Amino acid sequence: QVQLVESGGGLVQAEGSLRLSCAVSGRTFGSYTMAWFRQAPEKEREFVGISWSGGRTYYADSVKGRFTISRDSAKNTVYLEMNSLKPEDTAVYYCAADTSGRIPSGYWYASYVRHFRSWGQGTQVTVSS
Repeated sequence: QVQLVESGGGLVQAEGSLRLSCAVSGRTFGSYTMAWFRQAPEKEREFVGISWSGGRTYYADSVKGRFTISRDSAKNTVYLEMNSLKPEDTAVYYCAADTSGRIPSGYWYASYVRHFRSWGQGTQVTVSS
């Protein structure tokens, strides 16, 4: 079983920055594929970015160049660094873990979401204009 605890959300003005953290309790954290998703009120859950165990990352076009996923194996923690925030980034942000190792690295397809069976509680990010 994998448990994830998120932190770092809050209120920030447009063009500001936040770093979200996701602490992961798992036996083999280094082998997990980690991803971030977000969901705004009355909108569908949206893919943000993914980090494979080998170090590759991939991001949604809406955040590419502004957001960065990193992971600290010593702390069993995954981060989402968010820069140049926009009001449309306002959402609840979730981290998720895939322990199956079945997601090919390098690209994201919507069908991959089914492999993420462990989710954090979510943290609210609000960007004001």
